[in-house]
Amino acid sequence: MNSQKFYRYICWGVTAFLVIAASIAFGFVLLKFNTIKDGISLIFEIMAPVVYGAVMAYLLNPIYNRCVAWGTPRFSSWTKNEKKGKTLAKTLATIVSTVMLIVVVAGLFSMLIPELIASAENAINAFPENISNLSAWVTHVLSGNSEASTVAVEALNRLYEWAQGILEPNLDKIIGFIGNLSSGVLGVLVWVKNILIGVIVMIYLLNIKDQFVSLAKKIAYGTFSLKWANRIVKEVRYIHQVFGGFIIGKIVDSIIIGILCFIGLSIMKMPYTLLVSVIVGVTNVIPFFGPFIGAIPSGFLILLVSPVHCLYFLIFILLLQQFDGNILGPKILGDTTGISSFWVLFSILLFGGIFGFVGMIVGVPTFAVLYRLFADFINGRLKKKRLPVKTSEYDDLESIEEKDKSFRKLKR
Repeated sequence: MNSQKFYRYICWGVTAFLVIAASIAFGFVLLKFNTIKDGISLIFEIMAPVVYGAVMAYLLNPIYNRCVAWGTPRFSSWTKNEKKGKTLAKTLATIVSTVMLIVVVAGLFSMLIPELIASAENAINAFPENISNLSAWVTHVLSGNSEASTVAVEALNRLYEWAQGILEPNLDKIIGFIGNLSSGVLGVLVWVKNILIGVIVMIYLLNIKDQFVSLAKKIAYGTFSLKWANRIVKEVRYIHQVFGGFIIGKIVDSIIIGILCFIGLSIMKMPYTLLVSVIVGVTNVIPFFGPFIGAIPSGFLILLVSPVHCLYFLIFILLLQQFDGNILGPKILGDTTGISSFWVLFSILLFGGIFGFVGMIVGVPTFAVLYRLFADFINGRLKKKRLPVKTSEYDDLESIEEKDKSFRKLKR
Protein backbone atom coordinates (compact mmCIF):
# COMPACT_ATOMS: atom_id res chain seq x y z
CA MET A 1 0.00 0.00 0.00
CA ASN A 2 2.82 2.36 0.87
CA SER A 3 4.51 1.60 -2.43
CA GLN A 4 1.30 2.44 -4.30
CA LYS A 5 1.03 5.76 -2.46
CA PHE A 6 4.69 6.48 -3.15
CA TYR A 7 4.19 5.70 -6.84
CA ARG A 8 1.12 7.95 -6.92
CA TYR A 9 3.05 10.81 -5.33
CA ILE A 10 5.87 10.33 -7.83
CA CYS A 11 3.35 10.54 -10.70
CA TRP A 12 1.82 13.68 -9.23
CA GLY A 13 5.24 15.24 -8.80
CA VAL A 14 6.32 14.43 -12.35
CA THR A 15 3.00 15.74 -13.71
CA ALA A 16 3.31 18.97 -11.71
CA PHE A 17 6.91 19.41 -12.88
CA LEU A 18 5.93 18.90 -16.54
CA VAL A 19 3.02 21.35 -16.23
CA ILE A 20 5.26 24.01 -14.64
CA ALA A 21 8.00 23.40 -17.22
CA ALA A 22 5.50 23.62 -20.10
CA SER A 23 4.06 26.86 -18.66
CA ILE A 24 7.55 28.38 -18.35
CA ALA A 25 8.42 27.27 -21.90
CA PHE A 26 5.16 28.72 -23.24
CA GLY A 27 5.78 32.02 -21.47
CA PHE A 28 9.34 32.13 -22.81
CA VAL A 29 8.04 31.53 -26.35
CA LEU A 30 5.58 34.41 -25.98
CA LEU A 31 8.21 36.78 -24.59
CA LYS A 32 10.86 35.83 -27.15
CA PHE A 33 8.53 35.19 -30.08
CA ASN A 34 10.30 37.58 -32.47
CA THR A 35 13.71 36.16 -31.58
CA ILE A 36 12.48 32.60 -32.06
CA LYS A 37 10.85 33.59 -35.34
CA ASP A 38 14.13 35.14 -36.55
CA GLY A 39 15.96 31.96 -35.53
CA ILE A 40 13.50 29.83 -37.49
CA SER A 41 13.94 32.14 -40.50
CA LEU A 42 17.72 31.76 -40.26
CA ILE A 43 17.44 27.98 -40.12
CA PHE A 44 15.10 28.09 -43.13
CA GLU A 45 17.62 30.17 -45.10
CA ILE A 46 20.36 27.66 -44.31
CA MET A 47 18.19 24.66 -45.11
CA ALA A 48 16.45 26.31 -48.09
CA PRO A 49 17.79 23.79 -50.69
CA VAL A 50 16.47 20.88 -48.62
CA VAL A 51 13.11 22.62 -48.13
CA TYR A 52 12.79 23.39 -51.85
CA GLY A 53 13.75 19.82 -52.72
CA ALA A 54 11.28 18.37 -50.21
CA VAL A 55 8.44 20.54 -51.56
CA MET A 56 9.19 19.62 -55.17
CA ALA A 57 9.48 15.93 -54.25
CA TYR A 58 6.17 16.05 -52.40
CA LEU A 59 4.37 17.67 -55.35
CA LEU A 60 5.91 15.27 -57.89
CA ASN A 61 5.44 12.19 -55.70
CA PRO A 62 2.10 11.13 -57.31
CA ILE A 63 3.67 11.20 -60.79
CA TYR A 64 6.73 9.30 -59.54
CA ASN A 65 4.58 6.62 -57.87
CA ARG A 66 2.44 6.14 -60.97
CA CYS A 67 5.54 5.69 -63.14
CA VAL A 68 7.00 3.14 -60.70
CA ALA A 69 3.70 1.24 -60.52
CA TRP A 70 3.47 1.21 -64.33
CA GLY A 71 7.11 0.31 -65.02
CA THR A 72 7.86 -2.29 -62.31
CA PRO A 73 5.84 -5.23 -63.74
CA ARG A 74 6.91 -4.47 -67.30
CA PHE A 75 10.63 -4.12 -66.57
CA SER A 76 10.53 -7.13 -64.23
CA SER A 77 9.01 -9.23 -66.99
CA TRP A 78 11.62 -7.96 -69.44
CA THR A 79 14.66 -8.51 -67.18
CA LYS A 80 13.27 -11.67 -65.49
CA ASN A 81 14.34 -10.07 -62.20
CA GLU A 82 11.93 -8.17 -59.95
CA LYS A 83 14.67 -6.19 -58.17
CA LYS A 84 16.26 -5.00 -61.43
CA GLY A 85 12.83 -4.25 -62.83
CA LYS A 86 11.96 -2.03 -59.87
CA THR A 87 15.33 -0.25 -60.13
CA LEU A 88 14.72 0.48 -63.81
CA ALA A 89 11.19 1.65 -63.02
CA LYS A 90 12.54 4.05 -60.38
CA THR A 91 15.10 5.37 -62.85
CA LEU A 92 12.38 5.97 -65.43
CA ALA A 93 10.14 7.63 -62.82
CA THR A 94 12.99 9.92 -61.73
CA ILE A 95 13.68 10.97 -65.32
CA VAL A 96 9.98 11.56 -66.07
CA SER A 97 9.46 13.60 -62.87
CA THR A 98 12.57 15.73 -63.43
CA VAL A 99 11.78 16.34 -67.11
CA MET A 100 8.19 17.29 -66.24
CA LEU A 101 9.42 19.77 -63.64
CA ILE A 102 11.87 21.35 -66.10
CA VAL A 103 9.30 21.47 -68.91
CA VAL A 104 6.61 23.06 -66.74
CA VAL A 105 8.93 25.67 -65.22
CA ALA A 106 10.71 26.47 -68.50
CA GLY A 107 7.40 26.60 -70.36
CA LEU A 108 5.86 28.98 -67.85
CA PHE A 109 8.89 31.24 -67.92
CA SER A 110 9.16 31.28 -71.72
CA MET A 111 5.44 31.83 -72.36
CA LEU A 112 4.30 33.93 -69.43
CA ILE A 113 7.24 36.13 -68.46
CA PRO A 114 7.59 38.03 -71.79
CA GLU A 115 3.86 38.73 -71.82
CA LEU A 116 3.89 39.74 -68.17
CA ILE A 117 6.79 42.12 -68.84
CA ALA A 118 4.91 43.74 -71.73
CA SER A 119 1.72 44.04 -69.67
CA ALA A 120 3.55 45.48 -66.66
CA GLU A 121 5.45 48.01 -68.81
CA ASN A 122 2.28 49.07 -70.62
CA ALA A 123 0.41 49.45 -67.36
CA ILE A 124 3.18 51.61 -65.86
CA ASN A 125 3.71 53.75 -68.95
CA ALA A 126 -0.01 54.26 -69.57
CA PHE A 127 -0.75 55.06 -65.93
CA PRO A 128 -0.82 58.90 -66.32
CA GLU A 129 -3.04 58.72 -69.40
CA ASN A 130 -5.38 56.20 -67.78
CA ILE A 131 -5.72 58.38 -64.68
CA SER A 132 -6.54 61.35 -66.91
CA ASN A 133 -9.15 59.34 -68.83
CA LEU A 134 -10.66 58.04 -65.60
CA SER A 135 -10.78 61.57 -64.22
CA ALA A 136 -12.59 62.79 -67.36
CA TRP A 137 -15.05 59.89 -67.14
CA VAL A 138 -15.79 60.61 -63.46
CA THR A 139 -16.29 64.32 -64.26
CA HIS A 140 -18.71 63.41 -67.04
CA VAL A 141 -20.68 60.99 -64.87
CA LEU A 142 -20.89 63.43 -61.96
CA SER A 143 -21.47 66.48 -64.09
CA GLY A 144 -24.75 67.13 -62.28
CA ASN A 145 -23.05 67.26 -58.90
CA SER A 146 -20.12 69.66 -58.90
CA GLU A 147 -19.10 68.99 -55.30
CA ALA A 148 -18.93 65.21 -55.75
CA SER A 149 -17.08 65.69 -59.05
CA THR A 150 -14.50 67.96 -57.40
CA VAL A 151 -13.93 65.50 -54.53
CA ALA A 152 -13.57 62.53 -56.89
CA VAL A 153 -11.14 64.33 -59.22
CA GLU A 154 -9.08 65.55 -56.27
CA ALA A 155 -8.91 61.98 -54.92
CA LEU A 156 -7.74 60.71 -58.31
CA ASN A 157 -5.09 63.42 -58.51
CA ARG A 158 -3.79 62.48 -55.08
CA LEU A 159 -3.73 58.84 -56.12
CA TYR A 160 -1.77 59.76 -59.22
CA GLU A 161 0.75 61.84 -57.27
CA TRP A 162 1.20 59.04 -54.74
CA ALA A 163 1.68 56.36 -57.41
CA GLN A 164 3.94 58.62 -59.48
CA GLY A 165 6.14 59.24 -56.46
CA ILE A 166 6.57 55.49 -56.05
CA LEU A 167 6.82 54.41 -59.68
CA GLU A 168 9.03 57.04 -61.26
CA PRO A 169 12.13 56.64 -59.05
CA ASN A 170 11.84 52.85 -59.23
CA LEU A 171 10.59 52.41 -62.78
CA ASP A 172 13.95 51.31 -64.16
CA LYS A 173 14.46 48.98 -61.21
CA ILE A 174 11.04 47.40 -61.65
CA ILE A 175 11.47 46.82 -65.38
CA GLY A 176 15.06 45.69 -64.86
CA PHE A 177 14.05 43.20 -62.21
CA ILE A 178 11.30 41.78 -64.41
CA GLY A 179 13.79 41.64 -67.28
CA ASN A 180 16.21 39.67 -65.16
CA LEU A 181 13.35 37.41 -64.20
CA SER A 182 12.69 36.62 -67.86
CA SER A 183 16.30 35.71 -68.57
CA GLY A 184 16.44 33.37 -65.58
CA VAL A 185 19.31 35.25 -63.96
CA LEU A 186 17.16 36.96 -61.30
CA GLY A 187 20.21 38.79 -60.04
CA VAL A 188 20.29 36.43 -57.05
CA LEU A 189 22.84 33.66 -57.41
CA VAL A 190 21.97 32.26 -54.00
CA TRP A 191 18.40 31.61 -55.09
CA VAL A 192 19.59 29.85 -58.25
CA LYS A 193 22.03 27.78 -56.21
CA ASN A 194 19.28 26.77 -53.79
CA ILE A 195 16.97 25.73 -56.62
CA LEU A 196 19.67 23.67 -58.37
CA ILE A 197 20.65 21.91 -55.17
CA GLY A 198 16.94 21.54 -54.39
CA VAL A 199 16.44 19.59 -57.64
CA ILE A 200 19.26 17.23 -56.62
CA VAL A 201 17.70 16.84 -53.17
CA MET A 202 14.36 16.16 -54.84
CA ILE A 203 15.84 13.33 -56.91
CA TYR A 204 17.40 11.76 -53.81
CA LEU A 205 14.18 12.09 -51.78
CA LEU A 206 12.02 10.56 -54.50
CA ASN A 207 14.23 7.49 -54.62
CA ILE A 208 14.81 6.98 -50.88
CA LYS A 209 11.45 8.16 -49.51
CA ASP A 210 10.34 4.57 -48.87
CA GLN A 211 13.47 3.98 -46.79
CA PHE A 212 12.77 7.16 -44.80
CA VAL A 213 9.19 6.02 -44.17
CA SER A 214 10.36 2.60 -43.00
CA LEU A 215 13.02 4.17 -40.77
CA ALA A 216 10.47 6.55 -39.23
CA LYS A 217 8.12 3.64 -38.46
CA LYS A 218 11.01 1.68 -36.97
CA ILE A 219 11.89 4.59 -34.68
CA ALA A 220 8.24 5.06 -33.66
CA TYR A 221 7.73 1.38 -32.76
CA GLY A 222 11.10 1.23 -31.02
CA THR A 223 10.48 4.37 -28.94
CA PHE A 224 6.79 4.17 -27.99
CA SER A 225 4.40 1.45 -26.93
CA LEU A 226 2.54 -0.42 -29.66
CA LYS A 227 -0.65 1.49 -28.89
CA TRP A 228 0.99 4.92 -29.23
CA ALA A 229 3.15 3.87 -32.18
CA ASN A 230 0.08 2.67 -34.09
CA ARG A 231 -1.66 5.93 -33.28
CA ILE A 232 1.33 8.02 -34.43
CA VAL A 233 1.55 6.12 -37.73
CA LYS A 234 -2.21 6.54 -38.22
CA GLU A 235 -2.09 10.29 -37.51
CA VAL A 236 0.91 10.85 -39.81
CA ARG A 237 -0.94 9.02 -42.56
CA TYR A 238 -3.92 11.31 -41.95
CA ILE A 239 -1.66 14.39 -42.08
CA HIS A 240 -0.26 13.23 -45.42
CA GLN A 241 -3.78 12.65 -46.72
CA VAL A 242 -4.98 16.12 -45.66
CA PHE A 243 -1.93 18.07 -46.86
CA GLY A 244 -1.50 16.11 -50.08
CA GLY A 245 -5.17 16.22 -51.01
CA PHE A 246 -5.60 19.88 -50.15
CA ILE A 247 -2.40 21.44 -51.55
CA ILE A 248 -2.15 19.41 -54.76
CA GLY A 249 -5.91 19.71 -55.32
CA LYS A 250 -5.79 23.46 -54.73
CA ILE A 251 -2.94 23.87 -57.23
CA VAL A 252 -4.87 21.94 -59.89
CA ASP A 253 -8.01 23.94 -59.09
CA SER A 254 -6.12 27.26 -59.39
CA ILE A 255 -4.55 26.27 -62.72
CA ILE A 256 -8.00 25.47 -64.14
CA ILE A 257 -9.42 28.75 -62.79
CA GLY A 258 -6.52 30.69 -64.31
CA ILE A 259 -7.11 29.07 -67.71
CA LEU A 260 -10.87 29.69 -67.56
CA CYS A 261 -10.21 33.30 -66.55
CA PHE A 262 -7.86 33.76 -69.52
CA ILE A 263 -10.43 32.30 -71.93
CA GLY A 264 -13.24 34.44 -70.53
CA LEU A 265 -11.23 37.67 -70.53
CA SER A 266 -10.00 36.99 -74.06
CA ILE A 267 -13.57 36.55 -75.29
CA MET A 268 -14.58 39.83 -73.60
CA LYS A 269 -11.43 41.52 -74.99
CA MET A 270 -10.28 42.79 -71.60
CA PRO A 271 -6.99 44.67 -71.21
CA TYR A 272 -4.02 42.93 -69.53
CA THR A 273 -5.67 39.54 -70.11
CA LEU A 274 -2.67 37.34 -69.33
CA LEU A 275 -1.44 39.44 -66.41
CA VAL A 276 -4.88 39.45 -64.77
CA SER A 277 -5.35 35.71 -65.38
CA VAL A 278 -2.03 34.93 -63.71
CA ILE A 279 -2.92 37.13 -60.72
CA VAL A 280 -6.33 35.48 -60.37
CA GLY A 281 -4.90 31.95 -60.74
CA VAL A 282 -2.05 32.47 -58.25
CA THR A 283 -4.17 34.15 -55.58
CA ASN A 284 -6.84 31.47 -55.97
CA VAL A 285 -4.47 29.10 -54.14
CA ILE A 286 -5.40 31.01 -50.95
CA PRO A 287 -8.73 29.69 -49.65
CA PHE A 288 -11.61 32.09 -48.97
CA PHE A 289 -9.65 35.36 -49.39
CA GLY A 290 -7.94 34.41 -52.67
CA PRO A 291 -10.68 35.68 -55.03
CA PHE A 292 -10.79 39.07 -53.27
CA ILE A 293 -7.00 39.40 -53.11
CA GLY A 294 -6.72 38.74 -56.85
CA ALA A 295 -9.76 40.73 -57.96
CA ILE A 296 -8.85 44.01 -56.23
CA PRO A 297 -5.54 44.83 -58.01
CA SER A 298 -6.78 43.29 -61.27
CA GLY A 299 -9.98 45.32 -61.16
CA PHE A 300 -8.00 48.49 -60.45
CA LEU A 301 -5.79 47.90 -63.51
CA ILE A 302 -8.83 47.45 -65.73
CA LEU A 303 -10.59 50.42 -64.10
CA LEU A 304 -7.78 52.71 -65.24
CA VAL A 305 -8.38 51.65 -68.83
CA SER A 306 -12.17 51.35 -68.86
CA PRO A 307 -14.60 51.62 -65.92
CA VAL A 308 -17.25 49.72 -67.89
CA HIS A 309 -14.84 46.84 -68.55
CA CYS A 310 -14.00 46.87 -64.84
CA LEU A 311 -17.66 46.34 -63.99
CA TYR A 312 -17.88 43.45 -66.46
CA PHE A 313 -14.68 41.98 -65.01
CA LEU A 314 -15.99 42.08 -61.44
CA ILE A 315 -19.23 40.37 -62.49
CA PHE A 316 -17.24 37.73 -64.40
CA ILE A 317 -14.93 37.08 -61.43
CA LEU A 318 -17.93 36.77 -59.12
CA LEU A 319 -19.50 34.16 -61.41
CA LEU A 320 -16.15 32.37 -61.86
CA GLN A 321 -15.56 32.14 -58.13
CA GLN A 322 -19.12 30.92 -57.55
CA PHE A 323 -18.44 28.18 -60.09
CA ASP A 324 -15.16 27.36 -58.34
CA GLY A 325 -16.59 27.40 -54.83
CA ASN A 326 -19.75 25.41 -55.55
CA ILE A 327 -18.84 23.09 -58.43
CA LEU A 328 -15.15 22.84 -59.40
CA GLY A 329 -13.57 23.13 -55.94
CA PRO A 330 -15.74 20.46 -54.24
CA LYS A 331 -15.24 18.12 -57.22
CA ILE A 332 -11.43 18.37 -56.97
CA LEU A 333 -10.89 18.84 -53.25
CA GLY A 334 -13.91 17.08 -51.76
CA ASP A 335 -14.00 17.25 -47.95
CA THR A 336 -10.23 16.97 -47.48
CA THR A 337 -10.09 19.16 -44.37
CA GLY A 338 -13.29 18.24 -42.55
CA ILE A 339 -13.67 21.68 -40.90
CA SER A 340 -16.41 24.27 -41.26
CA SER A 341 -16.16 27.56 -43.16
CA PHE A 342 -15.73 29.49 -39.91
CA TRP A 343 -12.63 27.50 -38.95
CA VAL A 344 -11.28 27.93 -42.49
CA LEU A 345 -11.58 31.70 -42.05
CA PHE A 346 -10.09 31.50 -38.55
CA SER A 347 -7.09 29.42 -39.65
CA ILE A 348 -6.32 31.72 -42.59
CA LEU A 349 -6.38 34.81 -40.36
CA LEU A 350 -4.27 33.13 -37.65
CA PHE A 351 -1.58 31.46 -39.73
CA GLY A 352 -1.58 34.23 -42.34
CA GLY A 353 -0.94 36.80 -39.62
CA ILE A 354 1.96 34.75 -38.24
CA PHE A 355 3.59 33.32 -41.37
CA GLY A 356 2.31 35.59 -44.14
CA PHE A 357 1.46 34.25 -47.61
CA VAL A 358 2.74 30.73 -46.91
CA GLY A 359 0.69 30.63 -43.71
CA MET A 360 -2.48 31.50 -45.64
CA ILE A 361 -1.87 28.49 -47.93
CA VAL A 362 -0.89 25.83 -45.36
CA GLY A 363 -2.98 27.25 -42.51
CA VAL A 364 -6.16 25.38 -43.42
CA PRO A 365 -4.68 21.83 -43.57
CA THR A 366 -2.52 22.54 -40.51
CA PHE A 367 -5.53 23.67 -38.49
CA ALA A 368 -7.53 20.70 -39.78
CA VAL A 369 -4.90 18.32 -38.39
CA LEU A 370 -4.78 20.13 -35.02
CA TYR A 371 -8.58 20.20 -34.91
CA ARG A 372 -8.71 16.44 -35.55
CA LEU A 373 -6.15 15.71 -32.80
CA PHE A 374 -7.99 17.88 -30.30
CA ALA A 375 -11.36 16.33 -31.24
CA ASP A 376 -9.95 12.81 -30.79
CA PHE A 377 -8.56 13.78 -27.38
CA ILE A 378 -11.89 15.24 -26.20
CA ASN A 379 -13.90 12.30 -27.57
CA GLY A 380 -11.55 9.87 -25.86
CA ARG A 381 -12.00 11.64 -22.53
CA LEU A 382 -15.79 11.63 -22.96
CA LYS A 383 -15.84 7.91 -23.74
CA LYS A 384 -13.86 7.18 -20.58
CA LYS A 385 -16.51 9.09 -18.61
CA ARG A 386 -19.24 7.22 -20.55
CA LEU A 387 -20.65 10.43 -21.98
CA PRO A 388 -21.93 10.96 -25.55
CA VAL A 389 -19.48 12.31 -28.11
CA LYS A 390 -22.05 13.86 -30.48
CA THR A 391 -22.09 17.65 -30.15
CA SER A 392 -25.85 17.78 -30.70
CA GLU A 393 -26.35 15.85 -27.45
CA TYR A 394 -25.17 18.93 -25.55
CA ASP A 395 -27.73 21.32 -27.05
CA ASP A 396 -29.55 23.31 -24.33
CA LEU A 397 -27.56 21.49 -21.65
CA GLU A 398 -27.70 22.98 -18.14
CA SER A 399 -25.78 20.33 -16.20
CA ILE A 400 -25.04 16.59 -15.94
CA GLU A 401 -25.98 14.71 -12.78
CA GLU A 402 -22.96 13.12 -11.12
CA LYS A 403 -24.82 10.04 -9.86
CA ASP A 404 -26.60 8.70 -12.93
CA LYS A 405 -25.02 11.03 -15.56
CA SER A 406 -28.43 12.17 -16.73
CA PHE A 407 -28.68 15.37 -18.74
CA ARG A 408 -30.58 18.32 -17.33
CA LYS A 409 -31.81 20.58 -20.10
CA LEU A 410 -32.45 24.33 -19.95
CA LYS A 411 -36.08 25.30 -19.71
CA ARG A 412 -37.28 27.44 -22.61
